Amino acid sequence: MKIKDIKTFVVGNKSIHRGGPYWVFVKVTTDCGTVGYGEVYGVAFHPKALVAMIDDMFDRHFAGADPFKIERHFRHVYSAGFSQRPDPTVMGIFSGIEMALWDIIGKALDKPVYELLGGKVHERLRSYTYLNAPADAASNKKVYDDPDAAAERALEYIAQGFTALKFDPARPYTAFDPRQLSMETLDFADRYTARVREAVGTSCDILIGTHGEMSPSGALRLARRLEAHDPLWFEEPTPPDNIAGMARVAAGTRIPVATGERLTTKYEFADLLRQDAASILQMNLGRVGGILEAKKIASMGEAFHAQIAPHLFCGPVVGAANIQVSACSPNFLIMEGIEQWGGFHAEILTTPIRWEDGYIIPPTAPGLGVELNEAVAEANPYTGERLQLRMGDEPACAILAETTP
Repeated sequence: MKIKDIKTFVVGNKSIHRGGPYWVFVKVTTDCGTVGYGEVYGVAFHPKALVAMIDDMFDRHFAGADPFKIERHFRHVYSAGFSQRPDPTVMGIFSGIEMALWDIIGKALDKPVYELLGGKVHERLRSYTYLNAPADAASNKKVYDDPDAAAERALEYIAQGFTALKFDPARPYTAFDPRQLSMETLDFADRYTARVREAVGTSCDILIGTHGEMSPSGALRLARRLEAHDPLWFEEPTPPDNIAGMARVAAGTRIPVATGERLTTKYEFADLLRQDAASILQMNLGRVGGILEAKKIASMGEAFHAQIAPHLFCGPVVGAANIQVSACSPNFLIMEGIEQWGGFHAEILTTPIRWEDGYIIPPTAPGLGVELNEAVAEANPYTGERLQLRMGDEPACAILAETTP
């Protein structure tokens, strides 16, 4: 079996508030006709440029090769240009292709990917959703800015079966972070979190989802206010370019620190673990280096007694890969999802991901267990000019609310 072709789908996300404005899927085909699907996450270039980069990497490193040689493919791509260092663009593209190769391998062997990585250890996977994600544009401001509206939304999600909800009470974030939060922001974050905790009681975990907008000392100021509300985690309190700073936060708060969506490869996660900067690892499989790299990171985390909580704010093929790694990782904690995986996340697949009472049920089909609905993908091309994430000089809540959680 040899790798033959690749096709890229840049799909406009009809659920704009749930996973960014577009998704980038790849379809890899072998010379015997076996097809695998993957997804590229969060590359900081317009999709027009990204498609050209995907084709270039495929032509130079994958065309005509054996799809089973995952380790060899990683070393060739990682070392290309004599770089041998983590690069989110290179690894984002590689992740999508590598994911598709695992889909092919699983189909060739008639096994789900998790059975090829040690076997399933979890029959179901606990999931959470983003509390702030509005049902429609008109409700956006109310849920973000009104603690009572947030509490009401939280109770709606609990009624659906969710046992964990994430929200960012310390917005906005800009291109000029990190910074000290204002007293007004600190006070609002405290009131917002307290109101949600009051509403849900002990029936639901609350997850604090910041995005690197604070300096280490600023993050500690916020953490000390939020500790009384017993969050399950404090996510990405500082930017990912200063692991030592995040370690100071982790050492200074009782809230577990979670991070990893902007990190890539085992090398960056190893530094995170060595410095005790986080106890919950949130790799995104569409950026981190793919499925095998994510499994290695999960295994490293085991040695440090750290848990994994794969990140998802994109399309459902990354979600499917997250499920495969989570199902075979003993240190799985919880997985991010987009509500109940319905709407466009279901429409873009031929068979939706199965969600029941707050849990994802790992599929038994071979490979990733999902198939891209190519007719739907082609009927919804992305035609905009925006990047996945746009951050300005000043607070831009409306823009950011549309592009990232």
